[in-house]
Amino acid sequence: MKKIALLFVAVAFITMTAQAQRVAYVDVNTILSSMPEYANAQRTLDQTAEKWKQEIEQEYTKIEEMYRRYQAEQVLLSDKSRQQREDEIIEKEKQARGMQQKRFGPEGLLFKKRQELIKPIQDKVYNAIQEYATDKNFDLIFDKSSGANIIFANPQYDKTDDILEKLGVKKDKDEEKDK
Repeated sequence: MKKIALLFVAVAFITMTAQAQRVAYVDVNTILSSMPEYANAQRTLDQTAEKWKQEIEQEYTKIEEMYRRYQAEQVLLSDKSRQQREDEIIEKEKQARGMQQKRFGPEGLLFKKRQELIKPIQDKVYNAIQEYATDKNFDLIFDKSSGANIIFANPQYDKTDDILEKLGVKKDKDEEKDK
């Protein structure tokens, strides 16, 4: 009797684990690039980064000019004046590097602005994917664009268009022709 019960448990366990999982994939980059609010946020970030880059370049141009003037006048300066000028140039370079780090560093203003503008859009996409997975009973949904080492994926499992539809985003006609 124990053998039959053990056999029944083993068969039940194998049956439960052998059930097929429902799997799909999406291309989050395609979804994001199809969203007008993402394009607007990205444009704002690009404009801000370009403005800050120009401001930093202007600071470095000023430093180069200070250094050229210093080199031209160096012979005429006293030791004290020469040291003072060198210190001014060094301090100006530190300030420019600090500005660059503050704006473009790993925890800089651009990173924070990206979080402020892009993260809500990404959250909206991920929530839509999660809702879709729950509604359609998917066990796993992979992001094809994340470099998850997907060597081959059958297009029938691509649910990118479904997520775009769920988000109310119209697909470009050029992209539809490509498929």
